[in-house]
Amino acid sequence: MPVSLAYLGVILIWSTTPLAIQWSTEGTGFAFAVLARMVIGVVIGTIILVAGRIRFPLHSKARQSYVVGGLGLLAGMGFTYWAARYVHSGLISVMFGLSPLVAGVLAALWLGERSLTRPRLIGAGLGLTGLAVIFLHGGTRGGPNALAGLGALLIAVVCYTAAMVWLKRIGDDSPPLATTVGTLSVSLPGFALLWWLTDGTLPQSIPLRSGAAIVYLGVFGSVIGFALYYYCIRHMEASRVALITLMTPVLALLLGQALNGEETGPRLWAGTALILTGLAIYQWESLRGWQRGRRERRQSAPGV
Repeated sequence: MPVSLAYLGVILIWSTTPLAIQWSTEGTGFAFAVLARMVIGVVIGTIILVAGRIRFPLHSKARQSYVVGGLGLLAGMGFTYWAARYVHSGLISVMFGLSPLVAGVLAALWLGERSLTRPRLIGAGLGLTGLAVIFLHGGTRGGPNALAGLGALLIAVVCYTAAMVWLKRIGDDSPPLATTVGTLSVSLPGFALLWWLTDGTLPQSIPLRSGAAIVYLGVFGSVIGFALYYYCIRHMEASRVALITLMTPVLALLLGQALNGEETGPRLWAGTALILTGLAIYQWESLRGWQRGRRERRQSAPGV
């Protein structure tokens, strides 16, 4: 598969996922929607593993990765699905756009990485300022629960990003699809317990749009999206992959406005702009390194 096609696929899937999450909870309940998504993801992922004869490691590092990834997914998606009922769908993407900033702080604390340079601290400060502006705006569709929804999204981002940083510390080299299936499998009992505690009943009928959104998220959001993302990581510079977080929030906000009738005021766009500017500054050193590497490769190429 061409890398450019995989890159475009990740952008499209990540941009449409927030709106699909919101649609999937309509008429079904947030806990059932996320549980059904994960069940579909495990089934589809397992079929691909078996059909493709992809190994499913069970050594110590692999098991640690499945557990850490599963717990991070449980917390991240549990809070996200709960919050989706009270905030604009595009805000989900905007909030998760903060993950590189959170990852930088956690990597410095846990992994001892010297990632918090002055430009990155400035970028993180702008991101936090944008977050404060969004909290003041509310980004609401759920009245008094709106701030709780934003708070839940922030918790989701921290939990999910913490799991990703911890996975880097583990250093497992299992096939990406195997890691995805293992992570989904570990999270399933937790999502089942969440559904049983919060609702515990099957919906009498599933609206067509909600059902289609659940299937879409199970197939594309949980399996194909992760596979394409890992494919991009392996075949592209990390700085170019990081640019995805700069594009998807804007696309997600526009999709929510066009397809879901969500009102996005000037303050929401201002907060989003501050976060994206902060992300751009935060990633600036990586982008400069990528551009410098391209120039060096061109200069060293035959005939140049």
